[in-house]
Amino acid sequence: MTAVLFTCAGQRVDVVTAFARAGAYTVAADANPLAPAIYHADAHAIVPRIDDPGYLHALRELIRAHDVRLIVPLTDLDQLLLAERRDELDAVVLLPDAEVVRRTADKYLAHLFFEERGIPSPPSWLPGELPDGLEFPVLVKARFGFGSRDIYRAGDAGELDFFLGYSRADSFVQKVCPGEEFSIDVFCDLDGRCLNSIPRTMIESKGGESIKGMTIKDPELIEFGRLVAEELGIRGPANVQCFRVAPGRHEVTDVNPRFGGAFPLPRAAGSRYPELALALARGERPEPRLGEFREGVVMTRFFSHLSLTADGDGRLEPFAEELPEPVAGEPAEA
Repeated sequence: MTAVLFTCAGQRVDVVTAFARAGAYTVAADANPLAPAIYHADAHAIVPRIDDPGYLHALRELIRAHDVRLIVPLTDLDQLLLAERRDELDAVVLLPDAEVVRRTADKYLAHLFFEERGIPSPPSWLPGELPDGLEFPVLVKARFGFGSRDIYRAGDAGELDFFLGYSRADSFVQKVCPGEEFSIDVFCDLDGRCLNSIPRTMIESKGGESIKGMTIKDPELIEFGRLVAEELGIRGPANVQCFRVAPGRHEVTDVNPRFGGAFPLPRAAGSRYPELALALARGERPEPRLGEFREGVVMTRFFSHLSLTADGDGRLEPFAEELPEPVAGEPAEA
């Protein structure tokens, strides 16, 4: 049984339980003892914050104690640290190279990279480099934003000046894309080959995260996801966000090198991404299976909860008659 360590586990119960169903021994770490995902793992630990010098040491201790073979970061928070220090962790880190992590974290640098590689991306400028005769509407976007935070739509020059002054984030300006928005959940092997690319519609989003959507077998989107992932150098999962601005033309707006918030949808459609990740950890080389998924699968997400109570040692443990997902029993040997 392959042991998998999930860092910054947070609320990602969906990912942790999917790996467990795929046959993994799951270990979840988070700085917050109220992070619900840690209580759905076979073993868990409360670790220092990622800016604490003891963070990596705590992860190494978990890797040693549970014979961890795969590390899966579940947020953007520690991606760069893990990518830069992967040689110290003695396990497969499901992330691309550190330079790719830096490039995707900075939305403006990502745009420049896409342009260099001939991948369509909406026209974008730094505030001091805006062209004469700028056409509106445009977006003021945080270069290092997430969850659709610090994004403002400006309909004219006055609004643009206001939002550039109002936003506290290091921002850039991007043309508003016409057309329909899509997300593409991709997964690449450790050589950067795209193993699958699963597009989905964006029926409804909240806080930058898709809560309703449907898988679609659109050959152009499947190929666009593969192209972006392989040109960028993705290793493991990523979410490619794009717009169809004209027939046959798509423009990429964002790439996140992790499992997307709508992970349950490609999983339900047959992505088998957890199984592919475990195969990589075992040293296997799965063949690409582009387009092999079920189309027309619709996802609608909802809130759930987990009740906790302190045990005799003051540690929190699940306390409920019924739970939305099975909670692992006592930790076993990895």
